[in-house]
Amino acid sequence: MSTPFNAAAAAYGNAARLLAQPVKAPAEAAPTGQEFAKFLAESVQGVVDSGRASDRMAMDLVNGKGDVVDVVTAISQTEIAMETMVTIRDRVISAYEEIMRMPI
Repeated sequence: MSTPFNAAAAAYGNAARLLAQPVKAPAEAAPTGQEFAKFLAESVQGVVDSGRASDRMAMDLVNGKGDVVDVVTAISQTEIAMETMVTIRDRVISAYEEIMRMPI
C-alpha cells in the first residue's frame, strides 16, 4: 500500500508546523473555560479559512492561474483539518454522554 505524495507532503507540512510551535510550561497548559472556548473558536475559524483558501486556489486553477499540485495540497490540508474537527467533536460528544451517565 503506497501513500500518495500529496498526502505525505501535507502530513510533513502539518508536522513541521506543530514542531515550530513553542511549548507551553505545565502551569500554562491547563486552560480555563473561556480560554478553551477561544481556542475552539480560533480552530473552527482556521478550518473555515483553510476551506476558503482551497476554494480560491481551485477557482484560480479553473481560470488558468493556478497550479494543480498547490490546489490538491490545499484541498488535502482542508480535508485533514475537517477530519480533525469532526474527530474532536465526536470525542467531546462522547465525553459529554459519559458524564451524563455518571450517577450523582
